[in-house]
Amino acid sequence: MKKRIFSIVAILAISLTSAVAQKSIRLGYIDMEYILENVPEYQEATKQLENRVQEWKTEAETKMRKVEEMRTRLDNERALLTKELIEEKEEEISFMEQQALEYQQNRFGPNGDYMIQKKQLVRPIQDQVFSAVQQIAENRNLDFVFDRTSDIGMIYADKQYDVSELVLRTIKRTANREQLESKEEITEMEKAEERTPEQEDAITEREQLVEQRKNEREAFIEAKKRERDSIKAARQKEFEERRQKILAERERKRDSILKAREKKNDTIN
Repeated sequence: MKKRIFSIVAILAISLTSAVAQKSIRLGYIDMEYILENVPEYQEATKQLENRVQEWKTEAETKMRKVEEMRTRLDNERALLTKELIEEKEEEISFMEQQALEYQQNRFGPNGDYMIQKKQLVRPIQDQVFSAVQQIAENRNLDFVFDRTSDIGMIYADKQYDVSELVLRTIKRTANREQLESKEEITEMEKAEERTPEQEDAITEREQLVEQRKNEREAFIEAKKRERDSIKAARQKEFEERRQKILAERERKRDSILKAREKKNDTIN
């Protein structure tokens, strides 16, 4: 990691030095892991998250243990049950097992609560670090600042070295030239290439406004969809609760019948 970052730094230093007429490039770096380890708020929040994780693990184990208990009980009673009752119990066990697996996925999966809360835990500290880095870089006239413990590498760069917009415009112009067919289209492209950065910015601003309105419409549609999904989830929950009550009542009746049969067999014997 260190070698890769230093290689990048060396290449940047050589290229940028040539670009700014032998201007001296000033570099800095941070150790994000060291910073996090020494922030009390982060350590306290980490402990709280670890406690929560232990609770989730206990709950997940309880759910799976309940499934195993139901499966064992069915195996013990299988000889006394009808085919229909066996199928109902197997269906119930399958449902409970699926619920347990979904719980594990929702808690510990790639998009589960653990990953989400871990990111939320780090983000405020990262924001503070980035803000501090920007302030220090400006005060000390640093051109670039790197994080030696992160794959991201560079976390600060002076705006004067940002050529992203120029690169993007060049790519778009090249792509557009390849698609041109008529003389009018070529003339229009040449006019676009002659625009000043200010004119380009004005056009970009208008395009961004159109995109913003589009995003607002999409956000409104998405909010409506979430509202519908919430209603659907509530109805599903109500359905599952009713289903559990019915299954519990069936279980009670079957147990009563089994006990009556056992009592009758004992009397006969």
